[in-house]
Formats: sequence, structure tokens, C-alpha cells
Amino acid sequence: MIRVTIWNEFRHEKKEPVRSVYPEGLHRAIAAGIAASDLEIRCVALDDPDQGLPDEVLNTTDVLVWWGHCAHKAVADELVDRVQQRVLSGMGLIVLHSGHFSKVFQRMMGTSCSLRWRQVGERERIWTVAPNHPVAQGLPESFALPHEEMYGERFDVPDDGKIVFLSWFEGGDVFRSGLAYERGLGRIFYFAPGHETFPTYYDGNVLRVIANAVRWAAPRGPFVVPECVKTPPAEAMRETPEQR
Repeated sequence: MIRVTIWNEFRHEKKEPVRSVYPEGLHRAIAAGIAASDLEIRCVALDDPDQGLPDEVLNTTDVLVWWGHCAHKAVADELVDRVQQRVLSGMGLIVLHSGHFSKVFQRMMGTSCSLRWRQVGERERIWTVAPNHPVAQGLPESFALPHEEMYGERFDVPDDGKIVFLSWFEGGDVFRSGLAYERGLGRIFYFAPGHETFPTYYDGNVLRVIANAVRWAAPRGPFVVPECVKTPPAEAMRETPEQR
């Protein structure tokens, strides 16, 4: 079983028009959409105790899914530190939509993660540009969302990310909308679609991307806390000046 924790601010959904689209919250819509026998899913929110991720939750999470937008600054730096260390030790991290500006994603990328944007509900076509990547399995060559928020280049993220999906928008902009990274022993996937006023997280292709990303990012071995350790040589050595 892959232990999945879906973290959401759960602020927008308490008011209209978002409440009508996601009455139980974006996190619960995603959880219902990716539910499967090999995934053990729990949902947490910013206003839960310890901002939803106390040690007993974070330390029993294999893959963390993150959705944030209006309350990035409310996330405690101490929590960001703990998430970072967990990712470096092997936990997977899936960052969705406006989570690009979250403290967590900025920390893992080491850049501003800024981009161009506009919210007019234009058509988005998502192209699968790495069809052999595990996150792209079962996805068509391209699929369209009738209405989405435009995210456009330049996207200020590191160049070592594998581009899995590329988006074109009705207004002419393009965007690297699906990026796969490795940091330490952990894997990170960023997927852009998911503005809160549109039913994006009910779309079958979007949900398949997230489910694939969860399985791809799941730990491949035991969690290992990174350490700087002084070690003896593994082979016999000639006498060095320090040993004389």
C-alpha cells in the first residue's frame, strides 16, 4: 500500500463560487477520483492541528499531495523544514496548480517559481510530450480542458525537470505544465491544471495524471535521513602524512 496524504488549504471552498464546485473540498474530490486498492489515502487541511501534518501524519506518509493558493504565507517555516527533510529522505511530493508558489515547492526548487498568468477561463490543451514516462501512462497524445486559468512561460524553475506535459492556451501562451524532479532520495511532480473555480479535478485525464504521479513518486526503498558521516576507508591504504 502507498500511504498518500492530500494536503489542502481548504479555505476557498468555504465560500462561493468554489463551494458549489467542490462542496467537500478539493482534497476530497481528488481523493475520491484517484481512489484505488493500492492507495491508502487521507485528507488533511491547513486549519487542522499542526497545520494538518503533525509528525505522526508526515512520518507515515509515502507521497504528499499539496494544493495551496491564498494562504501560502500562513504555512509555518518549521513545517516546510520537516516536509523538505522528509522529501530528501525519500517521500514523494506532488504539487498542484497554484502550489507552485507555496513555500514547500519554492524550497525544493530553490527558485522564485514565478510565472505569467491570467484568469479568464480559456481553453487549455495539454500535450503529452514524454509518452514513455510513467506519469504519462494511459494518457492520450493530448487532451483539452474547456476552461482553466492560464499559466504561461517563463516559469522560473530549475532546468533539470523532465517535461512530461506541455500546455497551450486559447490566448496563445504555452507552459511546461507537467514537470518531474528528483531531490535527494525523493521524487517531485508538478502539475499545473486545477484552478479552484473550475471542475478540473473531476476530469478523468487529470485524475489519471495525479494517480500516475503518486505511484511514480512513491518511495523505492526505505527512508534514509541524509547525514554527513565520517567513515573509515573500505580498502587498505598506504600510510598518509597524517598517520606518521
